[in-house]
Amino acid sequence: MAPLAVSLGDPAGIGPEIIAESWARRQESGIAPFFVVGGASVLAGAARRRGLAIEIEVISDPAKTAVVFDRAIPVLGTEDVAATPGKPDEPGAALALHSLAEATRYCLLGASAGLVTAPIGKAQLARVGFEYPGQTEFLAEVCGLAPDEAVMMLAGPSLRAVPLTVHCALADVPGRLSQELITRRARIVAAALAHDFGIADPRIAVCGLNPHAGENGRFGDEEARIIAPAIETLLAEGFAVTGPHPADALFTPRARQTYDAALAMYHDQALVPLKALDFDEGVNVTLGLPIVRTSPDHGTAFDIAGRGLAEPGAMIAALKMAGEIAARRKHAHAG
Repeated sequence: MAPLAVSLGDPAGIGPEIIAESWARRQESGIAPFFVVGGASVLAGAARRRGLAIEIEVISDPAKTAVVFDRAIPVLGTEDVAATPGKPDEPGAALALHSLAEATRYCLLGASAGLVTAPIGKAQLARVGFEYPGQTEFLAEVCGLAPDEAVMMLAGPSLRAVPLTVHCALADVPGRLSQELITRRARIVAAALAHDFGIADPRIAVCGLNPHAGENGRFGDEEARIIAPAIETLLAEGFAVTGPHPADALFTPRARQTYDAALAMYHDQALVPLKALDFDEGVNVTLGLPIVRTSPDHGTAFDIAGRGLAEPGAMIAALKMAGEIAARRKHAHAG
């Protein structure tokens, strides 16, 4: 299998140090070989500040990852900056954007089996011409998809959750919900659970929007007008879908045993339980793309960058998940 491509993220954030720490733990964690695009000195500095005695080796071709990975972190390309932890700047943002674009390109070319993206600083990227709400929307466009065809799923050991609406004001959520949005996203989620996660008969639980799932219209009509009809459509198509469920009861230990993924109506309805349960192992995985893409489910954490406090668990989990999905896709393609 081809190696994974890792984008550096913002050089002033915790991305470089958790990449370095993940490589240091590669054997005990069972991580597939990967290369990082750019930032050799950034990675070296991040490793040094964490007290890691590791080597960095610049490579010119992803294919050289296999011979380098056991002894050093392979870094593809010579693009670099002088980064100061916790102090993002435009040169660092430009490197982060270059790293993301090049890592994605290698995946599209088939030279990499999957993409793992370290956290970016959206405000800094906007100043260097990045016009997307996040990396997911960027990836959708470069893969030739409409923005809503790339579906963000947060996955951890305890829960998989998908927010139907993501980066928008809470007041805008009801107006953005539709039967078509729910059914389209549910189909993408069900297909990904089957193909990428090996779940033969995926079960999807759908949250209500309002408290108590509307309580028969007392707290809103979105459940009856939008969500329930969408569920009926999906059931008629043969999908194992239930709901609309009151969100306050759907994430209890017992309830979580009844479904493989929860479809939430808005950002915090999905991310609050995921981060409460699996913050150090939470992975953001993009469904619906022709390439494999995962990311740790946390941000740049500029406030703790360079202080040795950043936990690498989510990056390790993202690397492992990308490798597992890539292997599953390769096996299915070969079959």
